Amino acid sequence: MDKVIEKKKGIKKKHVYMVLGGLVFLFLIYQVIWADHSSVMRVDREKLTINTVEQGQFNDYITIIGQVEPISTIYLDAIEGGRVDEKIIEEGTMVKEGDVILKLENRQLYQTILNSEAALAEKENYLRNTRISFEAEMIQSRRNLLDNKYRLQRKKRNYEQSKALYEEKLIPREEYLQDKEDFDYEKSLLKINQLKSKNDSLMLLTNMKTLDEDLKKMRQMLGLVRERLDHLEVKAPVDGQLGMLDAEIGQSIAQGQRIGMIHVLSDYKVEARVDEHYIDRIRRELPCSFDRNGSEYKLHVKKVYPEVRDGQFEIDMVFDGQKPEKIRTGQTYHLKLQLGQPTNAILVPRGGFFQSTGGQWVYVLNESGTEAVRRNIKIGKQNPRYYEVIEGLEPGEQVITSGYEMFGENERLELR
Repeated sequence: MDKVIEKKKGIKKKHVYMVLGGLVFLFLIYQVIWADHSSVMRVDREKLTINTVEQGQFNDYITIIGQVEPISTIYLDAIEGGRVDEKIIEEGTMVKEGDVILKLENRQLYQTILNSEAALAEKENYLRNTRISFEAEMIQSRRNLLDNKYRLQRKKRNYEQSKALYEEKLIPREEYLQDKEDFDYEKSLLKINQLKSKNDSLMLLTNMKTLDEDLKKMRQMLGLVRERLDHLEVKAPVDGQLGMLDAEIGQSIAQGQRIGMIHVLSDYKVEARVDEHYIDRIRRELPCSFDRNGSEYKLHVKKVYPEVRDGQFEIDMVFDGQKPEKIRTGQTYHLKLQLGQPTNAILVPRGGFFQSTGGQWVYVLNESGTEAVRRNIKIGKQNPRYYEVIEGLEPGEQVITSGYEMFGENERLELR
């Protein structure tokens, strides 16, 4: 007979495997949902720069380097071309308005003046002869009118006598009609001569007026040509210091060629180059200042140049009142340019972290200072000392402000 085999009771091997598998599954779920997956990096605390977030006054300014320049520069261009005949004043010399700097020679200009003078003399002779001819014609016209009037008077008298005699039947009709025709003819001739004399006078007067105007223009032209002789002497247009002078004896200078400049030293300005990041915030009249030998000097922005080159644009500033003693062209000053009014804000000191994060996040230390966690922040304005924190940090918190290049993408730092 077969025996009935009873099932053994107790924990079997497969049960152990099932329990272990369940525990592993639960552990994986825990790791996925609740465990901390942030990457961690251990760093030496002594190699970091750690600063405390502050609540204080934010001064909205930037530091720029300015260079002293003359208030204006007048360029010397050759009004008239020629060969340099004499160089009277050298570069760097102080000049007064009207001082002759150099002299030019232009033989072609001399020939032009002689030709203009000859043409003017010829025109004057022609005008003189025309006046003489006009006066002679006027005299002859008056004489013709006088003769005409004299003959008319005689013809009139003969006509009146013939008329009286004819009415008394003392002379023939033919003689009367002849005297009447002679009188009418002389009377009509007088009208024609009078009209001719008037027209000739008007025409001659018009011609004379035209000649006078032409002569006047020729004299003005000759005056302008003679003025060109004065332009052969290059003179200082203002008081100042003669800067660059590009002219040597014997050198040919073309008309309009730039040959030098004069620095007006009655006042000074300060030129500076500013990062294009601030181009929308800088405008005229913004205040600026700098310290020198224990004294503060104030300026304001006079001109903003809109053109950007190599990531920078230029501004000009002028002094408000007192200027430093012994100020010289070419000196450099470190200036503080005020962009806005001071405000109360949360501040974090400037540091190398900004170059890595763009101010979008920062490592913030815990209360014990043993760990730093990455946190998103928002930075507003900045000055040479601080960044203005708009959100993400509170006063009293500590942050790492040194460079983040070696931290990679780690979200937590353990400080040793």
